[in-house]
Amino acid sequence: MRKRFFKKILVLGLCLSIGLVVGQRSPSLAAEKPIVIGGSLPLTGTFSATGKWVEKGYQYWADEVNAKGGILGRPVKLVIYDDKSDAKEAVSLAEKVITVDKVDLLLGGYPGTACTAVMPVVEKYKMVYVSMGGHMRSFSQGYTYSFGSPPLMGEWWYLGFFEWMKTVPVDKYPKKAAVFTMNNPIGMALMDSLYKGCKELGIEIVIDEKYNLPLTTADTMITKAKQMKADILFANGMFPDGVMTLRACKAFDYSPKAIVQGIGSVIPEWTKELGKDGDFVFSGTSWHYKLMYPGNDKIIKAAKDKFKEDEPPLYFGFGYAWMQTLQQGVGGAKSLDQTKIRDWLKTNEVKTIAGNFKFDEKGLPKPYVYLTQVIGGNVELIWPPDMRTHEPVYPKPAWK
Repeated sequence: MRKRFFKKILVLGLCLSIGLVVGQRSPSLAAEKPIVIGGSLPLTGTFSATGKWVEKGYQYWADEVNAKGGILGRPVKLVIYDDKSDAKEAVSLAEKVITVDKVDLLLGGYPGTACTAVMPVVEKYKMVYVSMGGHMRSFSQGYTYSFGSPPLMGEWWYLGFFEWMKTVPVDKYPKKAAVFTMNNPIGMALMDSLYKGCKELGIEIVIDEKYNLPLTTADTMITKAKQMKADILFANGMFPDGVMTLRACKAFDYSPKAIVQGIGSVIPEWTKELGKDGDFVFSGTSWHYKLMYPGNDKIIKAAKDKFKEDEPPLYFGFGYAWMQTLQQGVGGAKSLDQTKIRDWLKTNEVKTIAGNFKFDEKGLPKPYVYLTQVIGGNVELIWPPDMRTHEPVYPKPAWK
């Protein structure tokens, strides 16, 4: 009897112990349920080369966050679909991750056309969406859940160039500008800062022409610019037409005081394609790995260690910065409630590898851009002065 009694007591004790252990572990197990973050990127099709670098930026961020304990005490899990470089497919997949997958948070997309198409969808479902956006037009629709951090803002693209130019002696300003612009929304977006800057500095625009992509030759454009004695050239195009334009400048020995390129000169392919002929070209950017903001050192190391890249690709950094913003919104709100995250982002500063941002009612930071110049085959930061990595070269040396 005594043995049976002690046996019962022992069993009861074990049951209580197990119950206590289970009771103690269940909150932990619940906390380990992943926070699912979903969206789409162009992993195939026209924009896939860039889209894959955004994906790598997202994954690097997720790995880093999970190694530090996740967000709100939970690991993060990424669900990324391939929208095949199709904006309509990006919209369909945004609907899918929100209504079918029921993700906790959204990923930003690429390119700007996809972001522009998805922004009304996320507004409809009241989901926070941090991406590049699609220039000012996409941020002027009254959306309240979309943020650009950093944004793609062609309207700001040449602000840095003109701010720097104001530090040049007035007698050394260019006098005449030749402007050649690709005939699409990106090209048109570049004109705001260009027109304003030329007017402020008294630079006369003697040529202002549009061209359709793909550009087949830049010879006629450069011949005109040389004939008109334009001493500053604005080549408002993409990488391929920028390369073509620079080659035409050399072929016709056209050497203005400054060449300002729209998009393409900040990527390694620029120097690989043009060599020394690609030097001294100015451009803008929303992020650069040489920026003196915390975290860029890690990005540089990750690019070398994980991807064998001498410098981090532009959109690898963009993807990481967008996720930094979303993470701070969740952490600040201490919740996955989308409206609380939105409201926290609207009233607080976020710190990213691209800069520290406070957002206005459109979801944009104050207008900014970093001025770059290719010098010795390297993309150097010129403006603002506290971020400068090299003294600017101006006027542009003659062709060799």
